[in-house]
Amino acid sequence: MPHTVRGRARAQCVAVGTALPERRLTNAELERMVETSDDWIVSRTGIRERRIAPPDQGLSHLAIPAARRCLDHAGVQPAEIDGIIVATITGDYVMPSTANLVQHGIGAANAWGFDLLNACNGFVAALSAATAYIESGHARRILVIGGDIMSSVVDYRDRNTCILFGDGCGAVLVEAGSPDGHGVLGFEMHSDGGGGGDLIIPSSGSAMVASAAVLERGDQFVKQNGIVVFQQAIRRMAEVCDSLLTTLGLSGADVDLLVPHQANRRIIEPTAKRLGLSADKVVINIDRMANTTGATIPLALADALADGRLKSGSRVLLAAFGGGLTWGACYLTWGRT
Repeated sequence: MPHTVRGRARAQCVAVGTALPERRLTNAELERMVETSDDWIVSRTGIRERRIAPPDQGLSHLAIPAARRCLDHAGVQPAEIDGIIVATITGDYVMPSTANLVQHGIGAANAWGFDLLNACNGFVAALSAATAYIESGHARRILVIGGDIMSSVVDYRDRNTCILFGDGCGAVLVEAGSPDGHGVLGFEMHSDGGGGGDLIIPSSGSAMVASAAVLERGDQFVKQNGIVVFQQAIRRMAEVCDSLLTTLGLSGADVDLLVPHQANRRIIEPTAKRLGLSADKVVINIDRMANTTGATIPLALADALADGRLKSGSRVLLAAFGGGLTWGACYLTWGRT
């Protein structure tokens, strides 16, 4: 349902920090691993390469430096953070949460933390949760981190999925600001559990405990009904953007920058077209990053900040769709008032 912000404080997104693995896995390398080609991958997804983390590194190895860089850019000390929310489906462990590892790793002695599991819509969901804490007066500063080590759950024998995903992490500092200043103006979230089986890691919880037979089938890896997910994503991303803007009394003309989840260029471009946005108002980095699940939006925000398209006061529309099925959007003005 749509939600507009009318609280005592407005949640402002004031800084971003990122961390990426050094290794680049190109389409040319994938050609030697599975039956595919660079032309096929680029024409159907827009992806040319993706980052891959070393097998002995968990998400915290990226989340901690991303958080530190974010705080440095904001001019905020770790002790000033009230909370840490990590949106991920590939945390270091089921227990403890990656947020707790980050809290200790950056020395945020006064912060609580938890992980939020909502697949590719995780960052938008985490931002909506942080907004609720700040709007209600229960927190003043929250680190919202989106990141995934998707290479840990991808079967590199499956050409339908292994071409799509990469690893990365991004952190955004959300802090309380003036009710009439910059910040989150509204968000909208949806779920349809009936489509849960269309994008799933079958053996990832209590429903299917790992066994020799499970591992032999590869049920510990991502499985996707590609056509159904693609069709749903095109429809839902555009719908949720339209709905949120309508709720806020706005239109595409009120969007300076669309920062979408980077799942497929052929999903992003129809969404932008429906909103009437020119290419310069749409952030696309899928060619270099692939689908990093929870990290795509903060990584794209960092790119837009670096190239000058994202600045203080920019009117930004975030949108995502992912496994669950789940989708959402957020409209905000960037920066501190």
